[in-house]
Amino acid sequence: MNYIISGKNIEVTEGLKSAVQDKLSKLEKYFTEDTVAQVTFSVEKDRQKIEVTIPMKGHIIRAEQVSDDMYVSIDLVLEVIERQVTRHKKKLVDKAQNAAYFQNAFIEEEDEEDDEIKIVRTKKFDVKPMYPEDACIQMDLLGHSFFVFRNADTDEVNVVYKRKGNTYGLIEPEV
Repeated sequence: MNYIISGKNIEVTEGLKSAVQDKLSKLEKYFTEDTVAQVTFSVEKDRQKIEVTIPMKGHIIRAEQVSDDMYVSIDLVLEVIERQVTRHKKKLVDKAQNAAYFQNAFIEEEDEEDDEIKIVRTKKFDVKPMYPEDACIQMDLLGHSFFVFRNADTDEVNVVYKRKGNTYGLIEPEV
């Protein structure tokens, strides 16, 4: 495996590089030699974060973990990636086993409809002016993970969304 290691708000030391290569070398049994793993370290206050992305044909293995110690984050992200690889392998095996019932010509035949984007439902609603905090409350009441509303301060269409750790995000248009 090849590693592209970078850092945001952190200098990537040789110790971190070797720790990543040692830990992620356990993944080499799953991937070919030319597979690229993009590793990004970042630090915000006391949060030591690592993001690992492994692009594959038609799929991306990606995980991020945060802790107080970067080396702990590396261990945690390795566990997540191993679970994702195992799950992806099971899907491939299931697909191959189910494919045994069909002729090869049918399986290899490209399905043009898969490439099309199909909108199967359209929903219309009034975009009411409200404050972002009120939009978060409305979103929670509806049980959704995002909510579209008109910002009462700016009169622009905004979106609030749920983030990890019971926090919220706000998407505003760029002026």
